[in-house]
Amino acid sequence: MAVDANILIFERMKEEKRWGKSSKQAIEQGFKRAWSSIRDSNISSLITASILYFLGTGLVRGFAITLAIGVLVSMFTAISVTRTILRFFIK
Repeated sequence: MAVDANILIFERMKEEKRWGKSSKQAIEQGFKRAWSSIRDSNISSLITASILYFLGTGLVRGFAITLAIGVLVSMFTAISVTRTILRFFIK
């Protein structure tokens, strides 16, 4: 999931650069345009994790919790950490 989010962001940024935008504008627009896809895929994964948790037992519940934590951490790092790092290197 983390790789997918970063690939979406970087592909959107490349598209923005091809359309002639500056690096700063490409970063902001790339994140903005990728957000809906990232959000939708992560929400569907969290719904799946919830179903597994409430219908499963034992190891399945543990997997569901691990999946949910992984999705949340992935979303945080893809949006917050990656954006911060890119802004730092552009300046």
